[in-house]
Amino acid sequence: MPAYAVLGAQWGDEGKGKIVDYISENVDMVARFSGGNNAGHTVITSKGKFEFHLIPSGILWPNVKAVIGNGVVIDPTILYEEIQGLNRRGVSTSNLFLSNRAHVIMPYHILLDKLEEDRLGSGAIGTTGKGIGPVFTDKAARLGIRVGDLLDTKSLLPRLTKIMDIKNAIISKVYNASPLEVDDVYNTCQE
Repeated sequence: MPAYAVLGAQWGDEGKGKIVDYISENVDMVARFSGGNNAGHTVITSKGKFEFHLIPSGILWPNVKAVIGNGVVIDPTILYEEIQGLNRRGVSTSNLFLSNRAHVIMPYHILLDKLEEDRLGSGAIGTTGKGIGPVFTDKAARLGIRVGDLLDTKSLLPRLTKIMDIKNAIISKVYNASPLEVDDVYNTCQE
């Protein structure tokens, strides 16, 4: 069984999404294995222009299974919006699969991303402010919330509370910002 890998070597804008769409006509599965919604792929077909941030562009082919792997960090709101946008345009997402081990971008990741950029001032690195760096930091530190954790509501609240004790200490003591409410973040997770 042959396999193809489409990898970027220039921080994006190489046309990966277009290439994936092109070769997807003749494959069984397309998998996104890394990254987050800080970038995107634009594909133009006879059905129009499609912009992807999390979903692999191969989903436009009805015979292709589209997989979002555990190396991708997920903003659930962005993923939901992408799914709804595809469905409104007649593209089925019944062939979309999401790893339960993919890490979730939480509200505190987005806040920490923005606070750090503000702290750096003129030396800011220019992140997109979407929480990508902080969620990958938590993944490496084994502090992350994964998609599967969102489904285990009994275990989620105590785990989230422990994590947010750390995150709120950083938010308030390092950045002098208002901490987030655990219940608010938990309710967002429930949605």
